[in-house]
Amino acid sequence: MARFLDTAGVSFYLQQLINGANEKLILISPYLKISDRLKQSIADKDLMKIDIRLIYGKTEIELSENNWLKSLKSIRTSFCQNLHAKCYLNEKEAIITSMNLYDFSQVNNNEMGVYVTKEEDHTLYGDIYTEVMRLVRQSDEIKISVTQVPKTDQPAKIQPASPQPIQLNGSGFCIRCGAEIKLNPMSPYCTICYKSWKKFKNDDEFEEKKCHICGKENKSSLLKPTCYDCYKANKSKLEFPLQKT
Repeated sequence: MARFLDTAGVSFYLQQLINGANEKLILISPYLKISDRLKQSIADKDLMKIDIRLIYGKTEIELSENNWLKSLKSIRTSFCQNLHAKCYLNEKEAIITSMNLYDFSQVNNNEMGVYVTKEEDHTLYGDIYTEVMRLVRQSDEIKISVTQVPKTDQPAKIQPASPQPIQLNGSGFCIRCGAEIKLNPMSPYCTICYKSWKKFKNDDEFEEKKCHICGKENKSSLLKPTCYDCYKANKSKLEFPLQKT
């Protein structure tokens, strides 16, 4: 029987699912910034040389994630266009959830999910596995090659490297704290950070930390909430506070 999970439950069962994998481990998440605790568990499974597949849906991965992925031997990383699903599966259990493999989400967001075991619900597990394998087949495997940290603060890019247009109803990031929020460059703060910003209302003068669209480090502001690449790729699809040049 499927089991409902709240935020803490998703984090707990995800850890157990990774630790319990003995044959295969498939992790599907649009955004990647994996917590140190989960990295340790995944690295342990990598040492066991089990089949590990990591599928993501953003065109860029931060340099620290690149270097960590490069250090693993058994993991295969793939890019899936228009991915929004979050699903984690081993040979005997699965989780379908709203939670990305993003450390901020595990600590700060309100998430929920459903936990399924093959033993208790063979049919449902089978349906999940079938869809997961479909996503695996339609994903493009990525060769991770970045191994050194450059002297600049610019994050490294992996193929496909060109900025990709996003869907209008997708998710974005708070430009101050990085929390996952509704995509809207006209309102790039989460509720908490907006209340803090509202005390001063200094628009373009106050420098924030994140790009609203890709979530990467960027000198953003209320008037310029995205990095240039994201603006250029999506200026015809989204409304922006200012026209950038």
